[in-house]
Amino acid sequence: MAEIRWLGHNCFRIRAREATVLMDPVGKKTGFTMARQTADIVTLSHQHAGHTNLEAVKPEYQVIDGPGEYELHGVFITGIRSYHDRNKGTEGGYNTIYRVEFDGLKFGHLGDLGHPLNDDQIESLSSVDILFVPAGGGPLLPPSEMAEVVGGISPRMIIPMQYRAGKGDQSRDPVEPFCKHLGAEVPQPLEKLVVRASDLTDQMQLVLLTPDG
Repeated sequence: MAEIRWLGHNCFRIRAREATVLMDPVGKKTGFTMARQTADIVTLSHQHAGHTNLEAVKPEYQVIDGPGEYELHGVFITGIRSYHDRNKGTEGGYNTIYRVEFDGLKFGHLGDLGHPLNDDQIESLSSVDILFVPAGGGPLLPPSEMAEVVGGISPRMIIPMQYRAGKGDQSRDPVEPFCKHLGAEVPQPLEKLVVRASDLTDQMQLVLLTPDG
């Protein structure tokens, strides 16, 4: 069982029996304010200020900030090289996609993905249960292309991120266009999601979370 909270922008906190994983700790420039956090593992998709607010994380955590295979606290993490733009990082730099496996669940976090995925990248994410997807366009893929990325991966659950919500990410699109391109109704947002592997089905689910920040 895992408890998932969205702290705004690309930041999620996943708590499970083995460990707590904090992904892309959100910075104030995004418009979101993250309370001080405790985590065992922190993943960083890239070095932009909105994703690297380590000052808000209490000490004694371990950081993963690039491609490779890692095992910490019983959590298996794979970092997959990608880019912030369509020209192999020449405009926006590198981006790391993460696949995180623990407590019987497989999570995928696309970070600031700025291009369609190639076959190898899709294969690395092909069995992901829950996928965190930047849904608001801006400098990243537009909602229509991001929906195509999701279709290629075929996760069992999609949780959008980095879209206009509350006071945050005002330069991004709202989530509705992304939902439309997925062919899904806009669901009622949840404060948090508590999920078990047995809760997931072959029918793709779309879940919205209220930003906690």
